[in-house]
Amino acid sequence: MSIVMVGGNKCMERRYLDACEKYGHKAKVFNQMKGELKKKIGSPDLVIVFTNSVSHKMANCAREEAKRCKASVERCHDSLAALEQVLENYA
Repeated sequence: MSIVMVGGNKCMERRYLDACEKYGHKAKVFNQMKGELKKKIGSPDLVIVFTNSVSHKMANCAREEAKRCKASVERCHDSLAALEQVLENYA
């Protein structure tokens, strides 16, 4: 399963990716809006939006792209425990 994570803390990026690998998922993390986010997202199966640290513009862009490619959208806090709880639901 491919996952795109939007928002989150820059210092936690590696831990987010490791958690996804642990559950057998491929992942990308976008924690800052650099350029055209919608061109970089691609066609994931799941979009995770970290609600504590994401701008409205990034969240809306992620939601629109998820709708376009028929991906599920999950929202969670930007802690590792919250991410792992979401990943367990999709394991």
